[in-house]
Amino acid sequence: MLTGKNVLLCVSGGIAVYKACALTSKLTQVGAIVKVVMTEGATKFVTPLTFQSLSREPVYVDTFEEQDATKITHIDVADWADVVIIAPATANIIGKIANGIADDLVSTMLLATTAPVLIAPAMNVHMYDHPAVKANLTKLRSFGYQLLEPSEGYLACGYVGKGRLMEPEDIIVYLEKFFQPKSSVLAEKKVLVTAGPTQEKLDPVRYLTNHSSGKMGYAIAEEAANRGAHVILVSGPTNIQPPANVTFNQVTSAEDMFEKVMAYYNEMDVVVKSAAVADYRPKRVSDQKIKKQPNDLAIEMERTTDILKTLGEQKKHQLLIGFAAESEQLEFYAQDKLKRKNLDMIVGNNIALAGAGFQGDTNIVTIFKKDGTSLLLPLMSKKEVASNLLNEIELLVKENEK
Repeated sequence: MLTGKNVLLCVSGGIAVYKACALTSKLTQVGAIVKVVMTEGATKFVTPLTFQSLSREPVYVDTFEEQDATKITHIDVADWADVVIIAPATANIIGKIANGIADDLVSTMLLATTAPVLIAPAMNVHMYDHPAVKANLTKLRSFGYQLLEPSEGYLACGYVGKGRLMEPEDIIVYLEKFFQPKSSVLAEKKVLVTAGPTQEKLDPVRYLTNHSSGKMGYAIAEEAANRGAHVILVSGPTNIQPPANVTFNQVTSAEDMFEKVMAYYNEMDVVVKSAAVADYRPKRVSDQKIKKQPNDLAIEMERTTDILKTLGEQKKHQLLIGFAAESEQLEFYAQDKLKRKNLDMIVGNNIALAGAGFQGDTNIVTIFKKDGTSLLLPLMSKKEVASNLLNEIELLVKENEK
C-alpha cells in the first residue's frame, strides 16, 4: 500500500526523535519515498545526516536555505507530499500549527500543505494532559488533522503514563489502512454524526444535562470513517478521545449543536443523529450564582430547537437516521418519531433493559426502517452495533443510487 507514496515526515525536538529514525527506515523499506523536515530543536537530538542516510533523500531544516533556486522549498515539498506525519509532535509544534504560527520550516510547510496530516504526539504525561495541549489538539482535529494516540508506559523523564510516541510499526500499520483502497459504498461519502449530551446553562456554576456518554455516536463515527467516508463528528461534552480519522467539532448546548449541524447539512450524504440533545433549557440564565433559598426553587423552561425535525423538514438528498432512547413502548414511540420527523431509519433502544443504558459499553437496539421493516440486534458491544447499523445504511445508500 505504501510503495511509491510520498511521505513528508516532520520531526520536532523531543527525545522520541530516535523513533522517527526507525520510522524513516521502515517506511523506506516498504517502498515509501520519505522526505524529512526538521525543527532546529530536533537537530539537537539527531543530525540531518542520519535522516538523509536512512531516507536517501534531502533533509530540510532552514526556511531560508533553498536547495534548488528554481523552486520555493516549503511550497514545493508541501505540494509533493501524499501524506504528512508529525512525529514526534511536541507540545510546542502542536501549539504553533493550531494557532497558525509559521516561524520555522516545519510550521511553514504545515500551513502550505493540502495533504492529509497525521499528528503523533510525544511528551511528558502532565504536558499531554495540560488544558492548552488538549485544546490545541481538539482544534487541529477540527481542521481535519488525524491524531495518532500516544501510548502509556515509561517516559524519558522518568514518569510512567501516557505520552510515548506511537511505535513506528503501528504507524506503518495505520498508514497502510489509510492508503488501502476503500470498497465500501460509503467510500468518499460525506457522513455527519452527532454524539454525547448537551449542557444547558443555568448560572455560572450549574447546568442541566443527561446521562449520555457519547460512546454510541463515537463508535458510529469511527466505523463510518473506517469504511472510507469523510466523517464530521459533532459532539457535546464527553470524556472520550475522538477517533483519529474524523473531523471533530466540540459543542456544548443544544443551540450550539443546532448551528454546527445546520452549517454542514447541505453538503452531507448521510446524517446519523445519535446525540441526546436537551429538549428544554432554562428560560433565564443568571449572570451570578443562584443562592440557596429557604423555599423551593422553580425554574421556568423553554423548548430548544428540534434539530432532527428541522433536518427532516429541510431534507433533500440526504439519508437521515435518528435515535430513540425510550423507557417504555419502544416500537410505538420509535415508529412515531420515524414518520413525524421524516427519517429514513431510526435506532430504538429501551434504556430500562440491562446492558442498554447510556454509560455502558453494550447496547440492545432495534433498527426501524421507513419501509416498515425492522431489525432486532441482541445484546452486543456498541462497536458491533455501529457495524451493523452501517451495514443497514450502506443498503439504503445502494437503493438510493439505483
